[in-house]
Amino acid sequence: MSTLAGTGILLRFALRRDRVTTPVWIAVNALMVLSMPNTLRSLYGTDAERTDLVRQLQTNASYRALIGPLHDTSLGGLTAWRVGVYAGLLAAVTGLLVVVRHARDEEETGRVELVASGAVGRRASLTAALLAAAVANAVLALLVTAGLAAQGTAGALALGLGLGATGMVFATTAAIVAQFTESARLARGLTSAVLGAAFVLRAAGDSASSDGSSPWTWLSPLGWLENLRPFAAERWWVLLLFAAAMLLQAAAAYALAGRRDLGMSFVPTRPGPAAGRLGSAAALAWRLQRGGVLGWSLGFFLAGVVYGGLTKGAAGLVGDNDSARKIFERMGGQSGLTDAFLASMVGMLGLVAALYVVASVLRLHGEETSGRAEPLLAGPVGRVRWAAGHLTIAFGGSALIMLLAAAGFAVGYGKEVGPLIGACLAQLPAVWVIGGVAVLLYGVAPRFCAPASWGVAVAALLIGWVGPALNAPRPVLDLSPFGHLPKLPGGGMEWGPVATLTGLAVVLAGAGLTGLRRRDLTG
Repeated sequence: MSTLAGTGILLRFALRRDRVTTPVWIAVNALMVLSMPNTLRSLYGTDAERTDLVRQLQTNASYRALIGPLHDTSLGGLTAWRVGVYAGLLAAVTGLLVVVRHARDEEETGRVELVASGAVGRRASLTAALLAAAVANAVLALLVTAGLAAQGTAGALALGLGLGATGMVFATTAAIVAQFTESARLARGLTSAVLGAAFVLRAAGDSASSDGSSPWTWLSPLGWLENLRPFAAERWWVLLLFAAAMLLQAAAAYALAGRRDLGMSFVPTRPGPAAGRLGSAAALAWRLQRGGVLGWSLGFFLAGVVYGGLTKGAAGLVGDNDSARKIFERMGGQSGLTDAFLASMVGMLGLVAALYVVASVLRLHGEETSGRAEPLLAGPVGRVRWAAGHLTIAFGGSALIMLLAAAGFAVGYGKEVGPLIGACLAQLPAVWVIGGVAVLLYGVAPRFCAPASWGVAVAALLIGWVGPALNAPRPVLDLSPFGHLPKLPGGGMEWGPVATLTGLAVVLAGAGLTGLRRRDLTG
């Protein structure tokens, strides 16, 4: 029997399982890219404004590290500069999530072993996972190419292919990492760490060079995406780097997959006993989630340092550009430009913190569906007590990472920490509402809780990120809980919305726990 037998059936099954989550990721990414030309036309509509932007990028290394160098001042070139790196990040996240879900996740839950008992080849599961990622990235490439064709066919094709190739590079990276870990969660975390390292290398290179020529930039696939130079005399040969990386990593993944036993890994989890005491459900929740909390904490602190340093030059970055000034004011309030810029950056970290709280809450769902919760609940541990331990990490952890973000802002910007702590903590009610929705969905609709919870979080991120740039009407912005928060620092504190959102989060979480008590376990 061929080692690829049954690949087609597994691919159709994978695409069916991802019929909600993957299209959402693709749609968010494509909408972010395709919304940029009209926004940038209003921001940099004159030659003087574009010349000023080029001058700022040449002299401001922090801004280049955050977004990247500008290779062309056409609308297409501005679009590739403004969202290319972040669209590449989203494509990479989509690719790694798809591969880990259909490779390591399936082995961890035992479904691959059941499928392998039929006429299915040894490498069919891995092949189907990579093909599912390839389908997702191909759809993204087609949408971007078609949507930006009016700005230049060659540039649109280069950007579309670059985004799809970036997604596939990290999909094949995830395929290798999945061979070394027994845990899907650890595979996602390690591949995300590789992605983070790629972003740091690109940022370091771009801060050192204004044209993307630094060796550090060339060490990162995100740097390759920049140096493909869509809409700026495209360097088609850079696609060969993506192709070589994909082929080499895929070959390595296939070789490793053929040398290990099903369900095992090259770096197996050490057996117990665990060090220390686990005397409560909360202690167990902390043991399970501490790695994630520490990783998010470090990331938010570093992000605060970077954004804080960038805030020092906020007025210079915007210059006399009234359109850019208005966007920052819509995101950060009507205070002074520096405070408005700082408030918009704090708001962005609040939106990202919503992703943390959803991931942490959904750890309950993972423990239940994997069967690990059932033996624990068979002892003298109630469901609410068990869930409360994880929810403490989720909601308390979100407060911790926002506090560390405030510390990072204080280090990078040099402003007294008190107002920054208040600004960051003011984001928590909206973050907790998103978390409360995740708890409610887990308690009453566990089958759909993961895609629905991520959908809500991504929708809030999209409204908060793209909405102000598109000058979306107030009713649209109000669909997100973040649209009701006071704009701090600089603005006045509004306790009414803060109290209302906090109360709503408590009600949602309470309803979810009530549903958990009354339903059957699904593991």
